Amino acid sequence: MRIVQKYGGSSLADIAKLQAAAQRISQLARQGTQVVVVVSAQGDTTDELIEKAKTVNPRGSAREMDAYLSAGEQLSASLMAMTLGAMGVPAVSLCGWQAGLLTDDVFGNARILGLKNDRILRELEKENVVVVAGFQGVSAGGDITTLGRGGSDTTAVALAAFLQADLCQIFTDVDGIYDRDPRRFPDAQRFSEISYEKMLRLIHNGAQVLHDRSVELAQAYDLKIEVLSSATGAPGTIVGP
Repeated sequence: MRIVQKYGGSSLADIAKLQAAAQRISQLARQGTQVVVVVSAQGDTTDELIEKAKTVNPRGSAREMDAYLSAGEQLSASLMAMTLGAMGVPAVSLCGWQAGLLTDDVFGNARILGLKNDRILRELEKENVVVVAGFQGVSAGGDITTLGRGGSDTTAVALAAFLQADLCQIFTDVDGIYDRDPRRFPDAQRFSEISYEKMLRLIHNGAQVLHDRSVELAQAYDLKIEVLSSATGAPGTIVGP
């Protein structure tokens, strides 16, 4: 069995949360499951990097900003691989370009076009957990690109599709998809299942649980996404046909 899991920044915000995610991953790996993990930058790292860049050059080029901002996810990926290693689980971290995520050349808002090498499959064959830095890829010209806000969701769905994974799980700080923001509306109802079309309508109306491109990609490949809580791991919401 092959599973792609994605952990957002809030799910990796401190060492305790990082270790909790690693523990969940290690359990799967020890059961013989091939696991690909996509990680976002920890906590508010991306916002902090943007503010720091503005102090140097408020109008820095889009190319250099992509190269710079991609570092946040790379740090998370290496930390996760080292955390898994400390648990006795062999793991390797890959940047977007190492993983072979080919994109167009629209800096700051690139679209994934395909997977251009078999590096991930080769690492899985070695029984490594593969930890991929989300939110990034590489253009045909060899430049690092980023996928826009929420782009790690798209990374995870794209990898699940290209690698023909059995499941794509998005771990976040909520326990599924609700009809309204549960933090503002106590009577909000959680969906056990929701269609791609309805999910896209919620996103366009302001829901921020998933990136719209990730849902569009899942729909194109007929891939189901499960959105669930990183705190509990309890069954969440299935987004599908």
